Amino acid sequence: MTKKAQDAIALLKADHRTVEELFEKFESAKAPTKQATLAKQICTELIIHTIIEEEIFYPALKGKIEDDMYDEAHVEHDGAKLLISQILAGEPGQDFWEAKVTVLSEEIKHHVHEEEMPKEGMFAQARAADVDLDALGAQMAERKAELQAQFEAEGLPTPTTRTLGPVEVELGAPVA
Repeated sequence: MTKKAQDAIALLKADHRTVEELFEKFESAKAPTKQATLAKQICTELIIHTIIEEEIFYPALKGKIEDDMYDEAHVEHDGAKLLISQILAGEPGQDFWEAKVTVLSEEIKHHVHEEEMPKEGMFAQARAADVDLDALGAQMAERKAELQAQFEAEGLPTPTTRTLGPVEVELGAPVA
């Protein structure tokens, strides 16, 4: 018996639930090695998720959903990528490392809420726009599998931001 392919929204919602579970496990983890493992899993899942959304899902929605929602989703991804980069570069026990994971969790909860909101969320708008979610789901599942294999073989890439321009940021004295 063959498994029925998920439509794009079902695939993305499954990713959301996976990451939510990982964040919950992180919150209760006390051992630094367990925290590090969970943080890397969270970051891996989120990097793959953002890539398939930005390469496949979001372009299919451009002009078919509210422009503000489309733009905010991209900016929210980039904000998450900044934290992901900081988390991957750090380790348990470093100042603010756990706080960065917590703030990432909060940002992702906000982003997921906006995507999944009944009636007005991105997913509801995508369904109303009559986008071919089955075809998108198949394309996204294939790309997701490619990325998982690539990252397993080569390690995680540096997250790429798409909405942020170069700016100078001055690093001040560390917080005491």
